[in-house]
Amino acid sequence: MDGLRKDQSLVGATTTHNINEETNNITHKAISQEEEEEETEKEMVPPVGNSIHRSSSRPQLDLSGAAIQGNFEERDPTILLPNQSDDISHLALDIGGSLIKLVYFSRHEDRLVNDKRKKSAKERFGVSNGNMRRTFPILGGRLHFVKFETAKINECLEFIHSKQLHRGDNDNAVIKATGGGAYKFADLFKEKLGVSIEKEDEMDCLVAGANFLLKAIRHEAFTHKEGHKEFVQIDHNDLYPYLLVNIGSGVSMIKVDGDGKFQRVSGTNVGGGTYWGLGRLLTKCKSFDELLELSQRGDNSSVDMLVGDIYGGLDYSKIGLSASTIASSFGKAISENKEIEDYRPEDISLSLLRMISYNIGQISYLTALQLGIKRIFFGGFFIRGHAYTMDTISFAIQFWSKGGAQAMFLRHEGFLGALGAFMSYEKHGLDDLMVHQLVERFPMGAPYTGGKIHGPPLGDLNEKISWMEKFVRKGIKITAPVPMASPRTTGLGGFEAPSSKGDTLRCDESNLNVGVLHLVPSLEVFPLLADPKTYEPNTIDLADPNELEYWFTVLSEHLPDLVDKAVASEGGTDDARRRGNAFARAFSAHLARLMEEPAAYGKLGLANLLELREECLREFNFFDAYSTIKHRENEASLAVLPDLLMELDGMSEETRLLTLIEGVLAANIFDWGSRACVDLYHKGTIIEIYRMSRKKMQRPWRVDDFDAFKERMGFGDKKHQRHKRALLFVDNSGADVVLGMLPLARELLRRGTEVVLVANSLPALNDVTAMELPEIVAEAAKHCDILRGAAEAGGLLMDAMINIQDSPREKSSSTPLMVVENGCGSPCIDLRQVSSELAAVAKDADLVILEGMGRALHTNYNARFKCDALKLAMVKNQRLAEKLIKGNIYDCVCRYEPAN
Repeated sequence: MDGLRKDQSLVGATTTHNINEETNNITHKAISQEEEEEETEKEMVPPVGNSIHRSSSRPQLDLSGAAIQGNFEERDPTILLPNQSDDISHLALDIGGSLIKLVYFSRHEDRLVNDKRKKSAKERFGVSNGNMRRTFPILGGRLHFVKFETAKINECLEFIHSKQLHRGDNDNAVIKATGGGAYKFADLFKEKLGVSIEKEDEMDCLVAGANFLLKAIRHEAFTHKEGHKEFVQIDHNDLYPYLLVNIGSGVSMIKVDGDGKFQRVSGTNVGGGTYWGLGRLLTKCKSFDELLELSQRGDNSSVDMLVGDIYGGLDYSKIGLSASTIASSFGKAISENKEIEDYRPEDISLSLLRMISYNIGQISYLTALQLGIKRIFFGGFFIRGHAYTMDTISFAIQFWSKGGAQAMFLRHEGFLGALGAFMSYEKHGLDDLMVHQLVERFPMGAPYTGGKIHGPPLGDLNEKISWMEKFVRKGIKITAPVPMASPRTTGLGGFEAPSSKGDTLRCDESNLNVGVLHLVPSLEVFPLLADPKTYEPNTIDLADPNELEYWFTVLSEHLPDLVDKAVASEGGTDDARRRGNAFARAFSAHLARLMEEPAAYGKLGLANLLELREECLREFNFFDAYSTIKHRENEASLAVLPDLLMELDGMSEETRLLTLIEGVLAANIFDWGSRACVDLYHKGTIIEIYRMSRKKMQRPWRVDDFDAFKERMGFGDKKHQRHKRALLFVDNSGADVVLGMLPLARELLRRGTEVVLVANSLPALNDVTAMELPEIVAEAAKHCDILRGAAEAGGLLMDAMINIQDSPREKSSSTPLMVVENGCGSPCIDLRQVSSELAAVAKDADLVILEGMGRALHTNYNARFKCDALKLAMVKNQRLAEKLIKGNIYDCVCRYEPAN
């Protein structure tokens, strides 16, 4: 303790490294986003029966281990298939009367890095997953989702041809399709693309698509009441039976009992076609969307007879009817001496919408009640993301069930048929996917759900950048990350500003976005979570509009500095500057979209926002914006480490343990994601900031469980066994990992505890990565026998390729120090989706240490584990300090929780 307070001895032998020094120029080659298309077309063998039988030379589509995870998407929604080794494409279509929904598979070239650390980890932990190879960034196959207007089917055909999605092995290539257009346009597909359409049953596809989405996507289902969305977590083990209500022209009610097990149990001829048909006759509207738009401005009380009209403005409370309850749809037209021209079209449209929605809701509930079904999901053309329609159906279900049931809707409902048609291919590989193997990303161009087309699919990176620059030249405010066609353009106009109509709902207000589905078989649930079903990673609830606005402001203010760092990391070239500006506009557009509709990308937490920022950087080919800064800070901290270790070795064990925890907390101040800390960087060197931070380490801390942790470590009346294996989730590069976490790891090793350093798979801000850690450990091991022996035992020194033979060494420790990647590329971590490598090593661990704001505060602060857990962080945001620990900025958290 006293030794570390003598800061001058710690600094004296070290050359100070000023954080303000000019960033070195490093030029990175941009990684292309599109694979080279083959010039010769491959064609499929003709279909036989209900499945496609390919020749032996035809590569088989392997979607095993798929997951929704993305880095730099170039187009619309997608799914990653890392185990797919052949260059092929599949697509499937749902061709409706107004929209064409397309699902296609794309293959991306793998870029492998020879990572000896991963090979060593695979052998040590017995990880059998075939995806243990290092891919940076994560590449493979993906499922994309695209929409086109049926009236503009030639645009769809051109898109398919440009991507060569129709290639086969011979002259009889086949595309799977469902919907009425599969029959209507079969000859056109043959003429334009030379392919045959194989028709798939609509009901089969609908159910297959719904089953997949409900089992594979965590926040697929949601309720919608009075304009408020709430996502519902569905346990895929308790999914069946459910009632799927598909509202098209008519209504079909389908009881689903399992994969391929369903029956139509009821329905009604009063559906979307009824609404559109009557609406067109009564209002002269030319389109379904126009009719919906009218309803937003309507007042049905001028058309409908209400309970209050019958009872003199009073409720009929005896039977539970309020005065505003509709007693008879269009009932006032009976008693009023008016012609149709005397009624507002807006009022007629709303009355029609309520009449049909209420009846569908009532019939659906009664059907579910008769069959003993708890869950009711609604979808189809009539829904199309329309907020008021969902509200009306939800009200009907709640009213007739007396609150015992609720209507649920699906984010991807518009793509159920197309996805189901895709799954009709042989070896589609989607059946065995688990929810933790799917990661959804939202690149520029991710389409809306609902009935509107907001522009064509975006192409490669250059096209995205051109789009952003075009908007700036035209002075168009970017308000969403989705291309929107202006009425006065041919489709590339700009981002349509959302119209504001006071307190009324806009027609597209509840439109959500369909992201890119990446399928990652190597992701698993962290096995040490006490209860994975109730685990929620996010600590900050962004459902509060004030909270949402605050964090949006924080991210927006940090954006210019982030762009400067990203551009500098690529050498400050003109190309880097172009991409940097495009990234800033794109991320700002994401924020604008989420401010307008927080649920647009699913359930939103602070961790999701931070991860979205990193994904957006990667989308514009910035893969490590802080690379130069990290290298500089690592060098400066490693130069100080030997003196620190010497001082620590001169202390008693009890004093040393406290000093080590103080050191972790003090070093956690080095965080380029914090505005307050960035300001500090401009006022001093690493060592000066570290010394300042150490002086503030006076107990008690704001959250202080150190004494309980100290007792568990053996400094108390009760004796405990040493921990067998500790997982240390590290945070920032530089002083944080070198002067904070490495000395703590060394102490655990000294006590005979195996130590596994857990770091990011991909860069995020200045966080250290699993690829960078071995070199840092190797440099530290040059000056420490404990680290040297442990690193040798853990297979790290060979990977870092350093020469340690010239240094004197003591007997090597048999206790290994290892490094594993966590499976993510974000400042936070969702423990429901970690690498198989981490999941394997965690099975024998009995201590988890989470360090840093992202992993211990923004996420996982409330997480409970099966083993002992220690959460360490310095709070570097005043608002977070006030809300989470009722403290102030730079307060510290040392939270110890014994095994649950």
